[in-house]
Amino acid sequence: MTAATIRKPTGFDIAMIVLLGAVWASAFQAMALSVPSFGPVWLVALRVAIGFLVLLPWVLFRGMVWPSSPREWLMVAFLVCVNVLIPFFLLSWAAQIIPSGQLALLMGITPLLGLVLSHFMTHDDKFNLLKLAAVILGFCGISVVVGQSAFEGIGDKLVAQLVTLLSGACYVTSGLVLRKLDRLPPTRLSAMVLGFSALAFLPFSALTQPLPSAPDMTALLALLYLGIFPTGLAYILRMEMIRRVGVSVFSHVGNLIPVFGVVFGAVLLAEPVTLSTVAALLLILTGLGLARAASRPEKAPPKPAPPPPQA
Repeated sequence: MTAATIRKPTGFDIAMIVLLGAVWASAFQAMALSVPSFGPVWLVALRVAIGFLVLLPWVLFRGMVWPSSPREWLMVAFLVCVNVLIPFFLLSWAAQIIPSGQLALLMGITPLLGLVLSHFMTHDDKFNLLKLAAVILGFCGISVVVGQSAFEGIGDKLVAQLVTLLSGACYVTSGLVLRKLDRLPPTRLSAMVLGFSALAFLPFSALTQPLPSAPDMTALLALLYLGIFPTGLAYILRMEMIRRVGVSVFSHVGNLIPVFGVVFGAVLLAEPVTLSTVAALLLILTGLGLARAASRPEKAPPKPAPPPPQA
């Protein structure tokens, strides 16, 4: 099975990547409001289940498109583990040990991982110097917004820091596998992955954690938002964008999350937006522009000629 060839990102594609960065950044505020009532384990389980329920009506209307071979089933199972279960758990654990700024800084290495792995694992998403410059600019943007303190203590809590890097590698690897499942429509594939993830998370939560007590309305609304937008709808857009522009360009979305986190803090909590935040956003957007300019996908390998007709 050969993945469909990616295209050079359009302005609309870049806008969708920026939108996803904003949506995923808003998830941190929603988690902060809902985790005291639900706890981290139940929050993940319920978030995934709500995301699945949001997509279920469309699946029932159009009909599910199931994997057609053991290889496709194996890739779906891989996505369930590497796109949802493992990184959700690892990041939740690491966030209790290392500061959020350092977490964002380490996740900012994800575009570099995407650039390297895409070069070796795809036929049309190859390394070049402009892409490397885009990654460097994005990382500089994150460094500006999180500040010098995020660099302090690198290596002190090595296990949590390595776990964070592993989470980023999980997202990049799942994106590369996702490209090979282009036969499955993105909405229905998203529903399938979230549904199987909920089937795994909900029993685990019930067996390991007490049922959450009755939440207040703020926590409940935050949970619903978390399940509907950053999980259910955003996963469809993620799958579609990776198929369109490839992993090396799409992975820059992670650089936007800490910047939008500061912006949302200013909007919702009246926190000041500093010049460093503006400079960080400009650096990251410049990096995205370079990534777009550097994307010159190769043509898909030609299909072999059909055998001559039998006499």
